[in-house]
Amino acid sequence: MAHVAEWKKEEVNELKGIIDQYDVIGIVDLMNIPAKQLQEMRKSLKDKAVIRMSKINLINLALEDCNADKNNIVDLSEHMEGQVALIATEMNPFKLYKILEDSKTQAPAKPGTIAPDDIIVPEGDTGFEPGPFLGELQQVGIPAKIDKGKICVQKETVVVKAGEEVSKQVAATLSRMDINPMEVGIDLKAVYEEEAVYTSDVLAIDEEQTLADIQNAFRNAFNLSVNAAIPTDETISTIITLAYTRAINVGVAGAIMTSETSEPIIGLAQAKMLAIASEIADAPGAIDDELAEKLSNVAVAAAPVVEEEESSEEEAAAGLGALFG
Repeated sequence: MAHVAEWKKEEVNELKGIIDQYDVIGIVDLMNIPAKQLQEMRKSLKDKAVIRMSKINLINLALEDCNADKNNIVDLSEHMEGQVALIATEMNPFKLYKILEDSKTQAPAKPGTIAPDDIIVPEGDTGFEPGPFLGELQQVGIPAKIDKGKICVQKETVVVKAGEEVSKQVAATLSRMDINPMEVGIDLKAVYEEEAVYTSDVLAIDEEQTLADIQNAFRNAFNLSVNAAIPTDETISTIITLAYTRAINVGVAGAIMTSETSEPIIGLAQAKMLAIASEIADAPGAIDDELAEKLSNVAVAAAPVVEEEESSEEEAAAGLGALFG
């Protein structure tokens, strides 16, 4: 049987201790993160999360040993990419992902790195005066010319397509133009919590859209509950108010006199009476002076809101009812 170095046994035991201690365990990729920036990230995560770099095979052994107590945690082994490290925390996986994404910063493109997205040089003034830099831009495929005493890029140009390698010459040109197209930070690959493994594509949610979806779902559920008369803590008040309003409307429409309906019924009757009176007002002797004065007052009160289109009889009746109810 092959001899296993003592330090490897100790390392696996320490990794197991971290995995056992925390409820949320993740796999992160620390590839291409400068040491200084990684140190700053560790400080920002102090008291929130623990990051432990180790060899992939040792992390896998620790995960296997912990799988009995934390079912399915061994599935994290499928997400080992780049410079692997464990991250352990008590934070919600989605919150952890957001914190790590927010901590990422822009960095220069280094020769030999693979562009995750198209690297674009924008159109416009570079700020450089005429000189050798004009030739450097043209050599890497960037259309440039002298304009008003400055070197200007003639049109927006993709200098490196997504998935392609950044050449030394392109990296130097981008650096001189102060273009930092690379995003550097802790890349969370997958997280384990309560027997489930969440990958980065699941954790990357649009907060604004998610909030809008939840609000829309609440409105739909609220409306369904009200319309179906299903009482809940949130809907009971609206259901009772709606039932009361409908009962009043039925009482008014059916001229059923109660303490709540008598006033609107009388107001509606007055409005209809005045609407009829207005139709015959021009006929001599058709209406008395009192009624004529009421019609005159209605006309004066309604004047400020009269529009070019004539109001319907129902709208006129409603307006009169409000005045004389």
